[in-house]
Amino acid sequence: MVIEPDRSELIVHHDAAPWNLIVGRERWVFIDWDNAGPGSRLWDLAYAAHGFVPLSPETPVAEAGERLAALADGYRLDESDRQALAELLHRRIMSMYELLERGGREGSEPWCRLWRQGHGDTWRRNADYVDRYATLLTRALVHASL
Repeated sequence: MVIEPDRSELIVHHDAAPWNLIVGRERWVFIDWDNAGPGSRLWDLAYAAHGFVPLSPETPVAEAGERLAALADGYRLDESDRQALAELLHRRIMSMYELLERGGREGSEPWCRLWRQGHGDTWRRNADYVDRYATLLTRALVHASL
């Protein structure tokens, strides 16, 4: 397992993001299942939220909150799952940063190359963004279900 998941409920993608989604006229397909393994749906959804919302400083926080709530609506998350998702966002983003940092330090590929290209800095900035706006993102996510 490249990144230790939060739980082992089912087999999840672990890289569900725009860069692994092919959109066709009749269907959408996720590719790049090489990291699939045990995890929870909320762990995978937290990763997907990072890429699809996206959770980054370039996204105004009000817009990020609306998109995050829409994603949770699409998954029909109840209030408890929305709260749990909100609590996983920072941890899940940091797990990717830590993987890249470790890969850069140990020289393991492809993580070392991605670290050198600055991907670690991006993941760290995104984690800081989620941490800085955690209250607002949680409010948007949880209150959308009320």
